[in-house]
Amino acid sequence: MRGRIYLISGLGADRRAFRKLTFPADFEIIYLDWIPPLTNESLEHYALRMAEAIDTASPFYLVGLSFGGMLAVEIAKKLKPVHTFLISSTPIYKQLPWYFRSAGALRLEKLVPIQLMKRGNSLGLRFLGAKSKDEKRLLRQLVLDSDPVFMKWALTAILSWRNTEKPLKLTHIHGNGDYILPSRYYKPDLIIEGGSHFMVYANAKEISAAIKAVIEKH
Repeated sequence: MRGRIYLISGLGADRRAFRKLTFPADFEIIYLDWIPPLTNESLEHYALRMAEAIDTASPFYLVGLSFGGMLAVEIAKKLKPVHTFLISSTPIYKQLPWYFRSAGALRLEKLVPIQLMKRGNSLGLRFLGAKSKDEKRLLRQLVLDSDPVFMKWALTAILSWRNTEKPLKLTHIHGNGDYILPSRYYKPDLIIEGGSHFMVYANAKEISAAIKAVIEKH
């Protein structure tokens, strides 16, 4: 075994979002599943608690999707993985669209009822980028299975996040069809043509190939 690859999914999702990605056979794949957040816990603090499950005695890589990418950034700053991959995410808070940062400054997320968040996500499947029946089915199930209390905490944590440090050895993969985090706000290392916010599923072959290419250089 050459090492381990740890994966962190996006908000409102779980390890099923990664089911179409493929990795080199000589790596152990480990999913960092959600843990209950503490009251008023910051994104940075949550990331470090999640990182307690990482074995740093052997080489490891991080793959973070959307919200999971922000967590991967905070973990990478502390634990120094061989390489970190962000998919449909952002490494620093200033790259979040202005309307997200404005909402955070005004604490507008505090006004959103918990159950409404889940219904809103369900109505936004196309906004997330689901196109095929398979994608819509999976996204719908992920939303139904998500914890609205966790989602509201995570939204608060994202809008309060103030990271300005981009870790070394990081590859940012983004789609130019992403409506949640529009690509015009970013300078990704790799742009997936037509890739939506859920391109980790729809464009899994391209993303898998990009990750493998970087891993093989180490």
